[in-house]
Amino acid sequence: MDSGTRDQLLGRLTVAIESVTTAHPVRVAVDGAPAAGKTTLADELALVLRNRGREVIRSSIEGFLLPRARRYRRGEDSPEGCYHDSFDFEALRQVLLDPLGPDGDRRCQQAVYNRDTDTAVSPPGTTAGADAVLLFDGVFLLRPELIDRWDLRIFVSAAFEETWLAPASGTCRRWGPPPGSRTASATATCLPNSTTSTPSAR
Repeated sequence: MDSGTRDQLLGRLTVAIESVTTAHPVRVAVDGAPAAGKTTLADELALVLRNRGREVIRSSIEGFLLPRARRYRRGEDSPEGCYHDSFDFEALRQVLLDPLGPDGDRRCQQAVYNRDTDTAVSPPGTTAGADAVLLFDGVFLLRPELIDRWDLRIFVSAAFEETWLAPASGTCRRWGPPPGSRTASATATCLPNSTTSTPSAR
């Protein structure tokens, strides 16, 4: 379903999130190309869900980057480096995804790294309610190391010309749109773990 307003898109995605039934917080991945509009969409969904009375945990792959010396060891513009060297997936599983999963104690940490200072951080942990929703945005969230940690997966896609020229400050440099062109034609597709696809909307 590629037609509809932004509010209709948010409504359909909210229904999809609220339809997931688990005994632990619902872990939602918002994945897609750099600068496709993942963070904007996750922030909007967080506002909708909070207005509906749900506890929301907002986190991003930006809080789980590896230090600059490690993630740029192949060069700042290396696609291989972006995929293989950028992110601390072990920490992401240990401090956020697994604690919120079926065998976790729901005590989680939303980041381990400060990009501005290029230093590790250890913010106080918080204990999520059993009916909380984690909205986590980032690239490469559907990779093998993480695929089974999500209860719902949203993939944000956009036209190639809107994502190929990212600002140099992006997680993976030089991929994505120029400033000001972020989400106009993006589509978002829900991919629950038990199905191949459910509604997408513009």
